[in-house]
Amino acid sequence: MTHLEPPAIPVRRAHDGLELPAIGFGTYKVNGFAGVEAIKSAINVGYRLIDSAFNYENEGVVGRAIRESDVPRERIIVASKLPGRHHQYDQARATIEESVSRMGLDWIDLYLIHWPNPSQGQFVEAWQALVDAQRQGIVRHIGVSNFLPGHIDLLIRATGVTPAVNQVELHPFFQQAEQRAYDDAHGIITEAWSPLGRANQMLKDPTVTRIAAKHGVSPVAAILRWHLQLGDVAIPKSMHPDRQRANLDLTGFALDDEDMRDIAAMDNPEGYTFGQNPHWHEEL
Repeated sequence: MTHLEPPAIPVRRAHDGLELPAIGFGTYKVNGFAGVEAIKSAINVGYRLIDSAFNYENEGVVGRAIRESDVPRERIIVASKLPGRHHQYDQARATIEESVSRMGLDWIDLYLIHWPNPSQGQFVEAWQALVDAQRQGIVRHIGVSNFLPGHIDLLIRATGVTPAVNQVELHPFFQQAEQRAYDDAHGIITEAWSPLGRANQMLKDPTVTRIAAKHGVSPVAAILRWHLQLGDVAIPKSMHPDRQRANLDLTGFALDDEDMRDIAAMDNPEGYTFGQNPHWHEEL
């Protein structure tokens, strides 16, 4: 299948030179041979950031799709994540090496700590393992997921190395303003997992549906355009080529100031408990 050139979407830049497209492709529950085909389709329609995790049990699927794609490897950014149960240094190093081996690639572009697992209290040790894997060259950039500012401060104090990325739950109901401000101040790219929140609820929200109708687009497109203008990196998922393509087709319209204010008013961090999204259980 002939691949398409990525659409002209913004690029986010981290303090260490990492550049990520503002829309990536999520692979949670994208498994098996159908997953290989879905990821190959995503690459073919223009995605250049593919997000995976050790816990997703699909690193082999992701690697196979990348190897079988006719897009050159160096033009694809592949990410994976270290699970919370493998934070002890030697375990973390072995897990990173296992991730690279499962993918069948020479390197992983971006490797994250999946969550701080604070009760275990070994996330600084895990971070040192990522720092050393980066120096070894098997991962090129390193970051974190679901980390609060205090957690990141500890990493920086202990190692002198600032994460390039912090992937967090972020959507109109849970906008993470303080975390985004911290990340911006430290040159950290904020990625949004679950960018549509609980989609069945979000896509029926009257504010979202009104804004979508105003611009003649779907509610999904309206929310992804909001992420685009907010400045984060959203990683939606779809198994279907038409929807994959639609999720990238965000440059033909723009939300105006009123739209952005109306969506800002949807933020409800007190009423929206961190981790309520079913995806959170996979973070553990």
